[in-house]
Amino acid sequence: MNLKQVDIKQDDPPIMYANFQDTLIKGEIQCLRLSSDPEQVYFLYLPLNYNEDSAVFVSVHGISRNAKHHVQRNIRRAEKRNVIIVAPLFSEQRFPDYQRLGRLGYGLRADLKLLEILDEIKAMIHIKAQRYYLFGYSGGGQFVHRFAMAHPDKVAKMAIGAAGWYTPPNESRRFPHGLRTDSLLPDLKFDLQKILKIPACVVVGELDNEADEQLRQSAKVIQRQGENRIERGLNWIANMQEKALQYHQQTDYEFHLLQNAGHSYRQCMRDGKMGGIVFRFLFGRIG
Repeated sequence: MNLKQVDIKQDDPPIMYANFQDTLIKGEIQCLRLSSDPEQVYFLYLPLNYNEDSAVFVSVHGISRNAKHHVQRNIRRAEKRNVIIVAPLFSEQRFPDYQRLGRLGYGLRADLKLLEILDEIKAMIHIKAQRYYLFGYSGGGQFVHRFAMAHPDKVAKMAIGAAGWYTPPNESRRFPHGLRTDSLLPDLKFDLQKILKIPACVVVGELDNEADEQLRQSAKVIQRQGENRIERGLNWIANMQEKALQYHQQTDYEFHLLQNAGHSYRQCMRDGKMGGIVFRFLFGRIG
């Protein structure tokens, strides 16, 4: 495969493009500014043979905000499947609450900003995609499944990596503890039947079985969801499966333990083979 090698250390100064008119390059990771909001940065990878029918894979960082690495570590898989990669960077200053979409008084709405980014990309490269394939790790996993719940018509499938806690398919509790409308996100109206049509996969490292300082540990969350990320992922998948059956939905839900991996994106990708599991779930096997 004739790919240009790209060194993409997290502290490298990114190349910024100001608007649509700058030339987009296939086979390279590019850092772009959103034309409607130049403070918003996102990373884009266009496979060498992408076309208007190419699928779009959105990968969302956790609190380490390693958005560039989410692109770098998936390039080979994206090229094999001709998939476009998008990785938004939600800065701590502007999006302190991005895991919960961005409630009133807690920064900008991350879900709406991602929709702006995707609309811009569609306009730039003229693709047909109406639904997107989502993955998020840790805090990004929290964002991804809540984005899918808020915008189910925009999501084809989703994969969640080691989220700290989940929004269950419970319509009696307020968001983010359930799907009842909350005053901090007054415009969101959840449609459970549409949510339950989205295939979902949870992946967690087999060593990610202890509570750490990043894990939400309120008594309420522990009681309802479990003590660690493995228990919480398993319980959420079970809750979604049970609710889908109640609505006569035959939706695909999966849970995978990643061998030799703890709560580290790099370790999950390198030792736990997370990238391959996620891409097979989202896009199917090759050959």
